[in-house]
Amino acid sequence: MGKIVKGLSIVVLTSFLISSSSGPKYPTVDNQAFQIGERLRYRISYGFIDAGEAVLETKETEVKGAGRKLYHVVGTGKTLGAFNAVYRVNDRYESYIDQQSIMPWFFYRRVDEGGYKIKQDYTFRQHSEKVDNGKGKSFKAPMGVQDMISCFYFARTLDFSHIKKGKVYVIPTFMDDELFELKIKYMGDEVIELRKGKFKCMRFVPVVQTGRYFKHEEDVSFWVTKDKNRIPIQIKAKIPVGSVKMHLVGYSGLKNELSSKIK
Repeated sequence: MGKIVKGLSIVVLTSFLISSSSGPKYPTVDNQAFQIGERLRYRISYGFIDAGEAVLETKETEVKGAGRKLYHVVGTGKTLGAFNAVYRVNDRYESYIDQQSIMPWFFYRRVDEGGYKIKQDYTFRQHSEKVDNGKGKSFKAPMGVQDMISCFYFARTLDFSHIKKGKVYVIPTFMDDELFELKIKYMGDEVIELRKGKFKCMRFVPVVQTGRYFKHEEDVSFWVTKDKNRIPIQIKAKIPVGSVKMHLVGYSGLKNELSSKIK
């Protein structure tokens, strides 16, 4: 009987080791930039007028992706005051991001802008390198592919220790049923003055396909705090009738001291 039990134990252990070794190997990211409880609040300005507000929150969740712990990031955007009568916006984005790999497993998008509505429910099957769009279609995508929200959080974990002007980072991203390479280029350090004070920042521009969303590469610029938090602190975009700016007006629950702020 003892030999039978021993034999069965060996079989079970061998099966476990084989299944474990043949499972997917997920990437590991050293996240020193954000944590559960972080809340970032932005104002969206058109000229000198505050037209809207956006909030990004990192929350705890019991939802898991392939049994792995996730962050629940919620982004909301809405118009303010008189702009509601002109062009009402009420948007909500949700991304469930792997805590170890900083890649999404689920993404939900609800857009209502002046009556124009979008509903997206994406499932990122990272282990099988596919994305299901919730409408019966599946798309091939590499492991680690990002969504519209998670790409900002993943970018905050990139290694900037030896960064040089002109350096381009490439992030595979899935958006609107399409896989593309999001490229961001480092343009140098700048000091940005906001309502919350002055901040030492790194400036980036997205390397866009000309004519896709903007005419020129530098029609969009964004600034990230030059500290461990890497907070996107300001975004400026040129549009046909002027420019739009999204700038930080409130923050809480940061993982690190905001050492980039100039006192």
